Amino acid sequence: MPRYALLVEYDGGPFAGWQRQADQPSVQGAIEAALARLEKRAHTIAAAGRTDAGVHARGQVAQCDMARDWEPFRLMEALNYHLKPAPVAIRDCARVPEDWHARFSALERRYLFRVLVRRAPLTLEAGQVWQVRHPLDAAAMRQGAAHLLGRHDFTTFRSSLCQAASPVKTLDECRIEEVATGAGREIRFHLRARSFLHNQVRSIVGTLERVGAGAWPPARVQQALEARDRAACGPVCPPDGLYLTGVGYPEPPFAAPAEESA
Repeated sequence: MPRYALLVEYDGGPFAGWQRQADQPSVQGAIEAALARLEKRAHTIAAAGRTDAGVHARGQVAQCDMARDWEPFRLMEALNYHLKPAPVAIRDCARVPEDWHARFSALERRYLFRVLVRRAPLTLEAGQVWQVRHPLDAAAMRQGAAHLLGRHDFTTFRSSLCQAASPVKTLDECRIEEVATGAGREIRFHLRARSFLHNQVRSIVGTLERVGAGAWPPARVQQALEARDRAACGPVCPPDGLYLTGVGYPEPPFAAPAEESA
């Protein structure tokens, strides 16, 4: 059966997460239902990462196996037609080898977390960013983030529900930028690693927010990391501002870049 890679964008707000669930809407379920409209049978797709409830994606990558030999552009167009009105879009589609796997072939995942600093209630950005009403010191957060780079035991920043075999991960990038937007001052956290633990990104950003707010000195991030204790972590921030922006592969399946800046 021909295998296809799908570049997927979605608003995670209406969904209980990526993974199919029997009694709640999921992104996987929406795409599989659209595939069933094209080929009337049960479909099971796999993704590079299983995002949680409320988490968004601009560069999620999934795979599907089709009985017909679809032209990739026509498959993308047909899926987008049948995905309406769900806030899910197939941005690109490519034929890939039969042994290619969206999850296991991936070399890295890239996430963006958006924090909007402003007092006024959110209107256009509601559900798309984490609103923080107090000032944040980006320089202090960068100092704190520096302690997390490299290979560490990230038990402190791991959900108690995490099913990963090991808490040891290598964080290749944790870059923090400030952007002045029409909506307010935005702090953007860019994180990159081969793989992440459950809630790792939200735990890291929530901890660094405490540093930016002045509640923690930057050195306390290292102390929390070395504690290897979930109780030493800062608050886990909400999912609203989290985006899976890209997935890296040895040979990129899509002609266009999978990642866009916010």
